[in-house]
Amino acid sequence: MIKISNNVIYLQLVFNLFKTEFMSENLVQQISIVSVSLLNLFITVWYCWLTYKQKIRPALAMWIFFTIAVAISLVTYLKSDNFSLLDNILNTTDLVLALSVTIAIYLWGDHTSRFSRFDKGCLVAVFVILLFWFVTRNHVVTHTLTQGILVIAYFPVVSRLWKTRENSESFLIWIAMAVTPAISLLSSKGTLATIYSVRAIVCILVLLMLMLRVKYLRRKRSASVGQTENQFIS
Repeated sequence: MIKISNNVIYLQLVFNLFKTEFMSENLVQQISIVSVSLLNLFITVWYCWLTYKQKIRPALAMWIFFTIAVAISLVTYLKSDNFSLLDNILNTTDLVLALSVTIAIYLWGDHTSRFSRFDKGCLVAVFVILLFWFVTRNHVVTHTLTQGILVIAYFPVVSRLWKTRENSESFLIWIAMAVTPAISLLSSKGTLATIYSVRAIVCILVLLMLMLRVKYLRRKRSASVGQTENQFIS
């Protein structure tokens, strides 16, 4: 925990140095806030459109997790100190994104979006954390536990990518999702906001690597089939 905390503090110092050396802090924050808002708006509209057109098959369970956990994360962040919605713009716009996508999947998603026993167990974990917060009012611990749930939220998609070796997710969308939290670090205030952004970057990069793995295996399989057919013809 101490090592992770030191890395987060170091990351904050690097970004603060960048802001001090190259442009005023206020301008950097404004650019960051506007950029993150526009990127998440693009992601929301595009993701909902792809879902409506049945070009992607996102997991409903994952996005329900996102919606609940992101909401808890934002509320506990705001309660932890005298912060505003703009101080953690990624968390704020993520809530709008997650809720919108969840509704889109519920309306237009296919049968692969149904809940499994694992999904239900994760939902129970979310509500246990929520109950912990209601009882203890410990905003920092609750926020930290919620980041764990946000990591677990990726498990349904990760499991599907690993087992089926089929990718139903959009590379463009997830690349944009990786860039957005990186930009948000320029305007994030407080350690909790930084942890939220770093957690998002790491999780999405892992997901992108799995998507690339699926793409590589598909090309390898196609090449193998092509060679077999050529040998049979010859």
